[in-house]
Amino acid sequence: MKKYLIQFKPFLIFIGTFFAAYILLTIVYKFYLNSFDSLEVDGISKIVGANVESLMHLFNSDIRIVKSITEPCLEVWYNNKFTIRIIEGCNAVSVIILFISFVIAFSGKFKTTLLFILFGALFIYILNILRIAFLTILLFHYPQYEHFLHGVLFPLIIYGFVFVLWVIWVNKFSKYAK
Repeated sequence: MKKYLIQFKPFLIFIGTFFAAYILLTIVYKFYLNSFDSLEVDGISKIVGANVESLMHLFNSDIRIVKSITEPCLEVWYNNKFTIRIIEGCNAVSVIILFISFVIAFSGKFKTTLLFILFGALFIYILNILRIAFLTILLFHYPQYEHFLHGVLFPLIIYGFVFVLWVIWVNKFSKYAK
């Protein structure tokens, strides 16, 4: 057994570090979410909604994002038609936590790791704002493709970019980079 522990030590350290970071960040985020009432929209989701609205106003879109009176979400009205809801899961925090946990598990120099986490998280956040804006427009025009757009295409794009960031991290900046 000791032979296998020694042989798989790098993998076991990665898995342990990844899960420890993921669990810790998730617990911190859950404490943050628990500070809001059950029908209140969390602050990060409000900022996401405001950023989506600002982005779409840049392109002279007829957009209005308002707090739902029945649910803890933001309603997105595009061209005077309710198009989508922005819920807590739409703010990309869970994806950013996953990204950060992986980078920490493959950490490199402290400054490089910190900068990559900050710029990567910002990139994911901006990509998520673009995702919601495009999803709003596409679902307004093609509501019949909601499952494909929301459940397949845009998650593929977001997680695809996260995967590319991970590959860049491991190959260029982590302690395993050559």
